[in-house]
Amino acid sequence: MINDKVRMYLLPPLFNAAVRAGASIMRVYKNLDDYDISLKDDKTPITLADRVAHKTIREYLGPTRIPILSEEGRKMRYEERRNWELYWLVDPLDGTVEFIKGNNEFTVNIALMENNVCMGAVIYVPYFEKMYIAGRDSGSYLKEHIAPDAAAEYTYDEIVRNWTPLPLAGEGRHDHPRVALSRSHQTPETREHVARLRERHPDLEIVEQGSSYKFCLLAEGRVDYYVRTTHTYEWDTAAGELILAEAGGSTRTLPDGRELLYNEEDLRNPWFVCRSKFSKI
Repeated sequence: MINDKVRMYLLPPLFNAAVRAGASIMRVYKNLDDYDISLKDDKTPITLADRVAHKTIREYLGPTRIPILSEEGRKMRYEERRNWELYWLVDPLDGTVEFIKGNNEFTVNIALMENNVCMGAVIYVPYFEKMYIAGRDSGSYLKEHIAPDAAAEYTYDEIVRNWTPLPLAGEGRHDHPRVALSRSHQTPETREHVARLRERHPDLEIVEQGSSYKFCLLAEGRVDYYVRTTHTYEWDTAAGELILAEAGGSTRTLPDGRELLYNEEDLRNPWFVCRSKFSKI
């Protein structure tokens, strides 16, 4: 198992890789004509920002000698990765559709996996300069005013200084239950699920949001519940799941209520639901 000394050693690379990737993304975001949009094999879009963020993370985390499983390296064969004990699970730009739409709802997700269990995670929201951080059995935290920086070199002490524990004080006491939905990925099954929730909670509010930022809103306590009935991949959920869990929430598959599994031969997740610490749904 990863000990405290190793955690202290690996947190700065985890944190700084996300901040540097955020800087790469924001450089592209400001130049709409340079997005260079194309489609991947699964018909989802990829932009120049996805590629430069992936390159930034790969180069910065390279010296750790820990292998990387990334959305942009998804074609790695199962036989090559199945026995990895330690690896980085990375989505260099989560919310590419939101990035293209220009609505600021995109993130950088990096998870440190040990024996296919997430042990440390960050989600960086570069436009809002927010960094969410979690360590297994060590809590979940928010650090604000972290501007994108291509030369970020935060030390361990700088990272943990003045961060805010999650969930946030004063959140979780909503007059109406708040249900988060993907802004761009809803299906008839999503609407049916929400309709069933409304039968028990007719006053529920819908909060549409892109990317893994939904996990962060759950961890903060700003929303209570999140349902996803379209395809996601392991790099979409690993970091967010730990950040939410360490803030007292949960993620379970639909309809059987099991835990999500990682480094599977098929990297696609089943449908799932998330609940905040305060959820009554």
